[in-house]
Amino acid sequence: MSVLGKVVRSGVGRRRVQTLVIGLATMMAVAASVLGGSLLVVSGAPFDSAFTRQHGAHLSVQFDAGAVSAGRLSKTRDAEGVSEAAGPFRTATVTPRSDGAGPGWPMTVVGRGDPGRDVDEVALLDGRWPTRSGEIVLSADSPLLPAPGMRITFPGPAGDPALTVVGVARSVTRTADAWVVPSQMPALAAPGSGGYQMLYRFTDAGTAAQITAGGRAVTQGLPPGAAVGEQSWLAVKKSAEQDTAVYVPFLIAFGTLGLVMSVLIVGNVVVSAVGTGTRRIGILKAIGFTPAQVVRAHVGQALIPAAVGTALGVLAGHLLAVPVLAETGEVYGASSLAVEPRVDLSVIAGVLGLVAVTAWASAWRAGRLRTVDALAVGRTASAGRGRWAVRLAGRLPLPQPVALGLARPFVRPARALAMGTAILFGAVAVTFTVGMGASLGQVMKARAHDAADVVVPAPPPAFGPRDPGSGKRPAADPAAVAAAIVSATGTGKSYSAATVRATVAGLTGTLKVIAFTGDASWGGYTMVSGRWIDAPGEAVVPTPFLAATGTRIGDTVTLDGLAEPITVRIVGEVLDPRNDGMQVFTDASTLTAAQPDLTETSHHVLVTSGTDVTGYVDALNRDLAPLGVTARAGGLDGGSDMVVTLNALSAALTLMLVAVAALGVLNGVLLDTRERVREIGVHKALGMTPRQTITTVVTSVVVTGLVAGVAGVPLGVALHGWVVPTMGSSVGLRLPGSVMTVYHWGELVSLALGGLLIATLGALLPAGWAAGARTATALRTE
Repeated sequence: MSVLGKVVRSGVGRRRVQTLVIGLATMMAVAASVLGGSLLVVSGAPFDSAFTRQHGAHLSVQFDAGAVSAGRLSKTRDAEGVSEAAGPFRTATVTPRSDGAGPGWPMTVVGRGDPGRDVDEVALLDGRWPTRSGEIVLSADSPLLPAPGMRITFPGPAGDPALTVVGVARSVTRTADAWVVPSQMPALAAPGSGGYQMLYRFTDAGTAAQITAGGRAVTQGLPPGAAVGEQSWLAVKKSAEQDTAVYVPFLIAFGTLGLVMSVLIVGNVVVSAVGTGTRRIGILKAIGFTPAQVVRAHVGQALIPAAVGTALGVLAGHLLAVPVLAETGEVYGASSLAVEPRVDLSVIAGVLGLVAVTAWASAWRAGRLRTVDALAVGRTASAGRGRWAVRLAGRLPLPQPVALGLARPFVRPARALAMGTAILFGAVAVTFTVGMGASLGQVMKARAHDAADVVVPAPPPAFGPRDPGSGKRPAADPAAVAAAIVSATGTGKSYSAATVRATVAGLTGTLKVIAFTGDASWGGYTMVSGRWIDAPGEAVVPTPFLAATGTRIGDTVTLDGLAEPITVRIVGEVLDPRNDGMQVFTDASTLTAAQPDLTETSHHVLVTSGTDVTGYVDALNRDLAPLGVTARAGGLDGGSDMVVTLNALSAALTLMLVAVAALGVLNGVLLDTRERVREIGVHKALGMTPRQTITTVVTSVVVTGLVAGVAGVPLGVALHGWVVPTMGSSVGLRLPGSVMTVYHWGELVSLALGGLLIATLGALLPAGWAAGARTATALRTE
């Protein structure tokens, strides 16, 4: 080993606390950066790969077959900007029955003679493409759990055709739920009903504005109202990426905090090493070390723990990425995703380069020191610095050990600033994490709609008809359940919610329609804008529904797939992340004509003040037992995996930041205590007890901790105000004020005192060392 290597190794071994601080700070920054960079790289990879491979449609448009002919639609392939087109394909919205197991839900069936090639090549995952009538291919995303060989019955104008599933496939842009040969379509759609589907690829389709322009070009010259729905590939892509995109703003925040803290910690440690090792630097120069070698020695002492921390950070980033990336690739049949090597290499090079530059800049003073000056300088701090603070603290009505400690930050202002900055970032991280946890709790509360004290869940649907002899419905008649609830002692408010499946023109797949009987406005539904429904024909919808359909409050949408189409007017936007936000909430009377028999119904009850919920549930269940349903106390469900993962990640990264902050304080106080060894010995010789010594050392960080904590809280609140809405936007949600205004004054005061707690924790170990130092030994130290 070279002489320079021995000096570096000696410095690393001698400064164990500083080595640990640099390693942990670097590890935290690398872990967050690796995870965040991985998500940015791979979040869209499965979709992009499948879209390119299958020549996905940039825009799919649904046309009314009664308003425009197939021949006229064929001419739209020559519209300006269209590079490729497929169709028109006949479409129908039908509700299947699978092997007699009862009604299913509406699905969009498209007649295509082959999987296609130039536009929207449907990828066969199992089986084959249908070749004759009586055969069908189901989408892999179908809720029917498709498998070749299963039989599905469709009610149609020509009887009830039973089709055999011969294959399972997937369209990357989700253009249909099932495909049949064109000759099968007349049996599924009556003449004059159904529609046509056209699929387009454009020369320019990278932005929403370009897609909109392409849509105007292909519909130009067609009869008004001919296009009844459309779907952009950008909306599908965003939906595919949203599961991982939600983590990116959160990780960017923690990664930035970690990187900035790493730079500050490394700079502070190297500057402190130069300041406390001035005499050693002089000796090295005296025995022949050049200025560049002295600087490289200090850089090496910082890079060694940084390299170890980087290696551990990469490992931690990979482990943290497992639950986030586990299911991302499954949607499009991609292999399991992993952190790409380029992400690791970029993060490693970036972080170590940043550490090296910071250490070099901080150690530059060591290289410029003259040998004679360095040998002549001792370790004792300047006696004149901060005297005004000492005199001022001495006049305060405080014990002398406390006064000495309070004045200490003014003796070493640069070191106090470094410690305060570390505490500041720790306070920011804790404040942000507390706020994010509260915001996620509010989102989960809106998701669960847990305002009800008692819930009677919807039973499995009873598809039997009324009994001709008695005229009664089968068991679990919603009207009978509602009557039992109203007559129960202690019932305050109540409503019922029935769920049916429907489709909207232009959107593939089905969405849930929740129809309420009674006033459900108190049920925990959080409004983002607009108002709650108060009349038949009105509806409220989540933000993703508005984005997917291109509608806004005041517009109307038509619900298909029921006994007859139902048109509703959107009067409000509600926060509800369930089912990807594809839901419609309306009044039950809105569906009376199309769905008169709503059986899949849950009931929600708010008991009167003073009513014991447990006793109420027991009494209600005795009345409900003959009806085949059971009431239970309301409450939140277990939450989503995403929320659990986010809370776990934020807790882990925050603990790491707080640990780095505390170690930064430990490093600063340890250096300060070692510089004051002789001063501490003098105080002990004059009668200062070990307990008073601990008090002096701990109070030396009180002012720094309080100031940093008070400054960190508003910065943490501001970070929360930027990150949480960005996370919501990444999954297509707009967040109301109740999700954002989660901090309370008492909580903010406690968080501000958290800076003092971090400072105290970091100072305890050096304080104990100072208290245990022998007086004679301390007096001999120079």
